[in-house]
Amino acid sequence: AQNIGFPLMIKAAAGGGGRGIRLVNSLEEMDVQLASARKESLSSFGSDELILEKAIVGGRHIEIQIAADRQGNIVHLFERDCSVQRRHQKVIEEAPSPFMNDQLRREMGLAAINAARVVDYEGVGTVEFLVDADQHFYFLEMNTRLQVEHPVTELITGVDIVDWQLQIAEGEQLPLDQADLSISGHSIEVRIYAEDPANGFMPQTGRLSVFEPSEDAGIRIDHGIYPGAIVTPYYDAMLAKVIAWGKDREEARRR
Repeated sequence: AQNIGFPLMIKAAAGGGGRGIRLVNSLEEMDVQLASARKESLSSFGSDELILEKAIVGGRHIEIQIAADRQGNIVHLFERDCSVQRRHQKVIEEAPSPFMNDQLRREMGLAAINAARVVDYEGVGTVEFLVDADQHFYFLEMNTRLQVEHPVTELITGVDIVDWQLQIAEGEQLPLDQADLSISGHSIEVRIYAEDPANGFMPQTGRLSVFEPSEDAGIRIDHGIYPGAIVTPYYDAMLAKVIAWGKDREEARRR
């Protein structure tokens, strides 16, 4: 911890979803925060193994979508900005990032491709980074799967990422090269959670009385719910995702 320097993050090695994470500002806080993180990690994930890493205070959470086939071809499908979070859990995601410029996009895209290449990765996945105010970026983790926010990437690239995953699994070659990929418009995703706003937005259970998804232009809704569905305590509190596409960020935001 002293080698890394403070502030630093304690994180559950086996986990995600904001659980098993503690921000530590000084060495004096370490023992208490380590014990707390271990306890939560063990109860949530069955493992008390922890990671210590540099804390980027006020940074942005930017991730790069990649796809890699069996023949060794790897492309990135640009970035998603997932900086709007509550309790280290993503709430709003958008693509492209309003923080990004062309040079940073090239550098982060290349870093993500190199990370996938060095482990002989095959499939779709996401390489996640923290980026500070000076645009220095730091590797955070790689998610070796589709992610909840993949629709924003689909809407700005026109790529069906699920279809790509299936093609790769069947041993087929990626249908597009990096030069064939481009960004069109802007997309924003908002997660719909079962929460109690009067109690610090804590997860809430119960019966879902009404669900009327929008059919407006530029809107996509991914969900698996219906009126009368029971929200149980056994899963993540997310019920649905509302994804809007627009010709620019303002149109996407308003939709």
